[in-house]
Amino acid sequence: MLIGERLRAIRESKNMSQGDIEEKTGLIRAYVSRVENGHTVPSLETLEKFSNAFDVPLYQIFYDGGEEPHLRNLGKRRSADDIVWGAHGKEQKMFNRLRILLPRIPPRDRELLLAAAQMFSTRGSKS
Repeated sequence: MLIGERLRAIRESKNMSQGDIEEKTGLIRAYVSRVENGHTVPSLETLEKFSNAFDVPLYQIFYDGGEEPHLRNLGKRRSADDIVWGAHGKEQKMFNRLRILLPRIPPRDRELLLAAAQMFSTRGSKS
């Protein structure tokens, strides 16, 4: 089933009109129609608006089963803070020092430093 068809089916099961969706989401009625007829693919943000208007969890827009789907154990996920360099510990201290010292370096020297850093980073990724 296509997303547009699924959205229409949910809307009709809730006895809602496209005008009701327009009022609850701020999406223009013509846009709602284009999505339901498969002429436009909505973004995830728009699908969240639909799920809020329907008062259903977002997964129900994609999942047609009778009960909540079973999620596999995907293991521990890393947060954005774990992935970003300079967010913790020694890296954070170094990042703060760089942030303070880099503006003091003349622009030409900064370009040279950046070129050297890029050269070293590509060298490190090949090994």
